[in-house]
Amino acid sequence: MAGRSPVIEKSYRAVLSELEGLHRLRKTRAFDPSRPGVLNVSSNDYLGLSRHPECIARACEYAHAWGAGSASSRLICGTLPIHEALEAKLARLKGSETALVMGSGFQTNSSVLAALLDRQALGAEPLVFADKLNHASMHEGCRLAGVRQIRFRHLDLNHLESLLTKHANATAPRFILSESVFSMDGDRTDVQVLASLADRFGAFLYLDEAHAVGVLGQRGLGLASGVAIAQGLIMGTFSKALGSYGAYVCCSSTVREYLVNRAPGFIFSTALPPAALGAADAALDLILGMDTEREHLLWCAARFRTALHAHGLDTGLSDTQIVPVMAGEEARALRAMSALQDEGILAVAVRPPTVPPGSSRLRISLTARHSADDVDRLAEAVIRIMRQVP
Repeated sequence: MAGRSPVIEKSYRAVLSELEGLHRLRKTRAFDPSRPGVLNVSSNDYLGLSRHPECIARACEYAHAWGAGSASSRLICGTLPIHEALEAKLARLKGSETALVMGSGFQTNSSVLAALLDRQALGAEPLVFADKLNHASMHEGCRLAGVRQIRFRHLDLNHLESLLTKHANATAPRFILSESVFSMDGDRTDVQVLASLADRFGAFLYLDEAHAVGVLGQRGLGLASGVAIAQGLIMGTFSKALGSYGAYVCCSSTVREYLVNRAPGFIFSTALPPAALGAADAALDLILGMDTEREHLLWCAARFRTALHAHGLDTGLSDTQIVPVMAGEEARALRAMSALQDEGILAVAVRPPTVPPGSSRLRISLTARHSADDVDRLAEAVIRIMRQVP
């Protein structure tokens, strides 16, 4: 490459410079979870299962028995008996016909939605009704499918109903896309109403339960647990409350077979490694008996919100373990994050495009490992710093 002008890289540098000027430049940073004295309130490890001895032991057990990797994609020789066993356990727990284990949550949403919304398979471009604040991976799936989203106001199911009614005479297939717990806002939709609307209008309900499973619903199995869904799919991950890595969908046998044949993120990806399967398998066993941890976690989040509200801070509609502290502009959120880090508190400033412009925030995520003293220390620091930072 010597002697050539790096024209292409100049273009990339210009983009990075623009992001830096907008206070939106992101950087990776190493974090040692064993570092003493640090209060980490940025983790999705809501139940602390990433460090649970039984998850670690089963991950080691599976790795010793089946190897460090799965050797290929699922459709070549990568499907091991432990993949099928985990899928059978998921289907049994979630009450679905079947399940399919895949890679990351982003990969699963983007790939599965791209396949499900394929206009050639459906015979027409589908009508896709989507919550305005759905995760980026769901928007990416729609983009890959080339479909236009009909977005309803965040959590406003009356608005969704009006849009479904407006298009009631259309012959195109209908899909409703939503998260159950929204990852950046910590609020939740009414899954029962969503399922009723989907049934009434003949729509396919696609529900992302990534931040609910382990924490909410019957025995921690998510907000869709026990809700009758006429046609639809429940997506979840192993990488939040379950503490390891990977994702899954619970669905009908027909949808599973279709995804096996049409979802590129499944077809062309190396299968999840045995250690990840072992950790997920143990986590699924553990969460069923963790009601005490769930109660403590939600108590910590409520205690934190109450303290902030008493001092006029805005936490949106959060009523889960995820608590946004609204800061407004990007620079203010970054200054608050930096000030907290100076005091040994690891919180993350979330900025556009992850959230809408003007709604940058500190995303605080509590875990069952936090104590009342941790929550009080965090609340005191956040209240003081949000007053100080311009």
